[in-house]
Amino acid sequence: MAKNETNFKVVSDNRRARYNYEIGDVYEAGLVLTGTEVKSLRSGKATIAESYASAEKGEIFLINATIPEYGHGNRFNHEPKRPRKILLKSREIARLTQGIEREGMTLVPLKVYFNEKGRAKLTLAIGRGKKLHDKRATEKERDWNREKSRLMRDKGRE
Repeated sequence: MAKNETNFKVVSDNRRARYNYEIGDVYEAGLVLTGTEVKSLRSGKATIAESYASAEKGEIFLINATIPEYGHGNRFNHEPKRPRKILLKSREIARLTQGIEREGMTLVPLKVYFNEKGRAKLTLAIGRGKKLHDKRATEKERDWNREKSRLMRDKGRE
């Protein structure tokens, strides 16, 4: 099966990340989760819009991601905004920490999903924050492409 044809269930998507950051290298990583977190993720209630990743002592953690408490978790429930360890190879961790140390680079989570084996995965990218004029240029280009497709579609109907 080709890489593009994988079937997985997207739980949470950070749609603003590509607008706010210039995305560089993208990595697929695992997450260390508790049982109630996995059950809550399967119901599709997680948000990673305001989250980021941080490197501490040779490990990378997902900070500020919200996985709400599981309804039937009782006393074994998890804390919704706790830091979660991201599982990567040591070579990838070294490359990411070098990227963070450079000026203006940050680790941005793009989406959380379940792969074909049923494991929770995180797509993590290294990105540089866009300035206001870069955001305007991106928006202008997107509007132009939308208008161009409308013109081509209308011209084909005549």
